[in-house]
Amino acid sequence: MGEALQERRGAALLPRSCCRPRGVAGSHAELPGCKMTFTTTTTPAASVAQAFFCLLLCVPWGSSCPPSCQCTERAGAKAVLCSSRHLEEIPKDIPRDAVFLKLDANSITRIPSNAFRHLSHLEELDLSRNAIEKIDRAAFKGVAAGLRTLDLSSNRIRSIPKEALLALNAKLRLANNPWHCECALQEVLWEARLDPDSVQDITCHTAPREEYVGKPLLQVLDAGVNFCSVRQRTTDVAMFITMFGWFAMVIVYVICYVRHNQEDSCKHVNYLKSLPSTQGHAETTSTAL
Repeated sequence: MGEALQERRGAALLPRSCCRPRGVAGSHAELPGCKMTFTTTTTPAASVAQAFFCLLLCVPWGSSCPPSCQCTERAGAKAVLCSSRHLEEIPKDIPRDAVFLKLDANSITRIPSNAFRHLSHLEELDLSRNAIEKIDRAAFKGVAAGLRTLDLSSNRIRSIPKEALLALNAKLRLANNPWHCECALQEVLWEARLDPDSVQDITCHTAPREEYVGKPLLQVLDAGVNFCSVRQRTTDVAMFITMFGWFAMVIVYVICYVRHNQEDSCKHVNYLKSLPSTQGHAETTSTAL
């Protein structure tokens, strides 16, 4: 009797098995979705309490799937599929345990700072075939260590902060963007891990010289062009002009200062020259008296 009473009290406070494994028999009523169980012999109030505790224990907090996406398992890892969903920005509620994230074929225009910071398990990120024009410097902060593949192909990217990409160990796909060929893009090509199958499709949509437009960036660089040296020469010229301007200002100031001192000196000399004649006139006047 005491044993049964203890069993009843335990069931009323917290069931021994909220999430009963599939296939385990027992005289329990199951709640759908989480295989939650509660003893049928409890009172209605106790049943409600049991159901509440089961929800707390069995709901996978932080693993909900965005309403516009589909979450599946791929090789034992979570894959979040948000392709072709007319998204204009990156969803905020992507599960933290996502390993594969597909956001391709949407209308995303910008990747803000810390957009994926909470996705520490992310390994593959597909942002291809969007309308991305701007990528912030800290866009991929938090995923740099584990990210293995990043696809930014077929967007509207003209330039990108090299700090956003050079911190990554991922293999990059940057093809089919309207790139402006400049020093930053050249440094990315030299230092980042680019996908060898798509590097030939990185072409110059605009460039400092018209002859480079429409050509693959790799071909232009192989011809001996160095966009960074062009920028360095431009910087040197600007610095030289600035220094010349300051030097000219100093020279003008010195000349004005010297002329001003000369004028003051002349006035003082003239004043001193006038003093003896005044004294002589005074002596002549006193002698006459």
